[in-house]
Amino acid sequence: MTTPAAPRPRAARLLTHTLVAALALSVAVPVAWVLLASLKQKSEFFGSPWTLPKSLHLRNYTDAFVTAHMGRYFLTSVLVTLLGLVLVLAVSVPAAYVVARYEFRGRRLVETALMAGLFVNVNYIVVPIFLMLVDWDRALIDVFPGGFFIDNPAILSLVYAATSIPFTVYLLTAYFRSIPVEYEEAAALDGASRLRIMTRIMLPMARPAVTTVILFDFLAYWNDFIISLTLLPGDDKTLQVGLLNLFTAQKAAADYGRLYAGMVIVIVPVLLVYALIQRRLIEGIASGGVKG
Repeated sequence: MTTPAAPRPRAARLLTHTLVAALALSVAVPVAWVLLASLKQKSEFFGSPWTLPKSLHLRNYTDAFVTAHMGRYFLTSVLVTLLGLVLVLAVSVPAAYVVARYEFRGRRLVETALMAGLFVNVNYIVVPIFLMLVDWDRALIDVFPGGFFIDNPAILSLVYAATSIPFTVYLLTAYFRSIPVEYEEAAALDGASRLRIMTRIMLPMARPAVTTVILFDFLAYWNDFIISLTLLPGDDKTLQVGLLNLFTAQKAAADYGRLYAGMVIVIVPVLLVYALIQRRLIEGIASGGVKG
């Protein structure tokens, strides 16, 4: 029997590389275009949109940060996102470890509730959350006349963390279960407590999974618009809501350079975070695929 020739695998690889390159270009070209547009002067936008900027007009970034208050919105988004990540990890890591390793009454019910939480889109329940917080503010109006739960970045972080717990616990639980139990048994024989086993043994081994949930939760918090628009109606807006206000104002004024500078301010932190953790993210995906 004759063996088939090998042009078919080579063609498949070529097709795969072509599709990957096309996908990469579909992402890189718009980002590069926004970056170049943010450096143009106002008069340059009335010509061809594909021309390079005549000079580096960095005044757009100064105007976006100071005049359009994007710097203030940026700090609010950073605060809300970091606090939300701290809260969700502080709750989800111990919860996932307990669900993965311990038998207790009601464990099946807890897992079912967490699974059900995966199918709840928080954007659909933001109005009930808002009404609940408004009622709490009314109940505490004598203590906090200006309100406490609405227009509070810390409460927004708490809502972010609470609504992302099901996904975070589900992913971490699956990874904890893939780690051999012999590591815990050896540490227990050495006299390590349960807390020490979780923090010193299991958590470092689950670092790829923790990195993965940090990235997904960071993207969810940073890119959120509906929840932050509803729960932060005052001046302490997040970057996404501030970008909408900037878009409305600059579109009317035809000052697109400042608008694109605001877009870059939103995009750059996401790219930086991914660049910092991409290696551990790929390791987590690869190890999860091998263990699965």
